[in-house]
Amino acid sequence: MARFYILLTVLCMSATAAFAQSSYLTAGWPNTDFTKTTVDLSEIRSGGPGKDGIPAVDDPTFVKVADERRIGLREPVMTVELQGQQPRAYPIRYFMVHEIVNDVVGGLPIAVTFCPLCNSGVVFDRRVGGRTLSFGVSGNLRNSDMVMYDRQTESWWQQAVGEGIVGQMAGRALKQIPSWMESWEEFKTRNPDGLVLNAPRKGFNYGSNPYVRYDTASRPFLYDGALPPNGVDPMARVIRVGNRAWSMERLRREKAIREHGVELVWSGEQASALDSRKIDKGRSVGAVRVRNGQGRDIVHDVMFAFAFHAFHPNGSWH
Repeated sequence: MARFYILLTVLCMSATAAFAQSSYLTAGWPNTDFTKTTVDLSEIRSGGPGKDGIPAVDDPTFVKVADERRIGLREPVMTVELQGQQPRAYPIRYFMVHEIVNDVVGGLPIAVTFCPLCNSGVVFDRRVGGRTLSFGVSGNLRNSDMVMYDRQTESWWQQAVGEGIVGQMAGRALKQIPSWMESWEEFKTRNPDGLVLNAPRKGFNYGSNPYVRYDTASRPFLYDGALPPNGVDPMARVIRVGNRAWSMERLRREKAIREHGVELVWSGEQASALDSRKIDKGRSVGAVRVRNGQGRDIVHDVMFAFAFHAFHPNGSWH
C-alpha cells in the first residue's frame, strides 16, 4: 500500500510539472491554436530567450562581393543561387545573432535559417497555402533544434525539417530551396559579381561565437533524446539528403561519393562557426556540394548526427 501511495505521489508530481511546463510554454502566445499539434508539448522546452529574444532579420540589405571587407576568408556562408538571379551569400556570423533572415529573391519569398545547436542550415520557400509567411524565433527548442513561428498565425515550426508542429499550420510543410554552406573565399571566387548580406545592425560586434567548442562537446545542449546508433559521435557532421545521412569524415577521405542517385563532392574547407571564440579562427571542417544524377543542386543539410537521428529515427546511415 505504501508503494502505491509513493507511485501516486510521483505521478501527481510529474503531472504537475508537465502542466507547469505546458503553461509556461503557452504563456505569451494568445494567438496560437494549442488545440492543434503534431507533437507532444512536453517535447518542447525553453531555450532561454523568449519570443523574438533572438531577433530575425526582416528587411535585409546586401552589398557587392567586391565591397565586402569584414568577413574572414574561411568564415562559413550559406549560399543561394537561383537561376537568373545574382548569387547571394548569407554569412553565418549574422545567424549567430539572428538565426532567421526573411528575404525575397527574384520575387520568391524565402526564409534563410540556421540553428547553431544542430548546425542545421536550411532555406525555405515562405509561401504556404496561397499566403506568404514571415518567420521569427520562438525562443523554444525541440530536440535541441530551433522552433520558429510564423507571424501570420503564430504557429510553431520545426526548423530542421520545415514542418508545422503547433497551431493552425500544424501538419503543413515548407518547401526547401537548394542551398549549401561553404567558405566566404569559395563563394566570392566563384561569384565575383554576387551579393552578400550586409550587417543587420550597424556597429554590432558580429563574428563572435557564443558556443565555444560546442561542436566537440560530449553531448548536445538541452537534449535528452536518443543518441545515434553504432557509436556514431552525436556531434559529428553528417550530410542529410531525405532520410539518408552520409558522414562528412567519409567524404573527406573519399572526396566524392556517388550512390542512391546522389552525388556528394568535397568542395574544400571552411571554418567551424561553433569552435573558437572568433569564427574565422575555427577549426577546419569540410564543405560539400550535393547534386543529382543530372548535375543539379538538390536539397540537403549538413547537421549534427544527433539531430539527424532525432528527426529521422528510421533513417539510413552511410
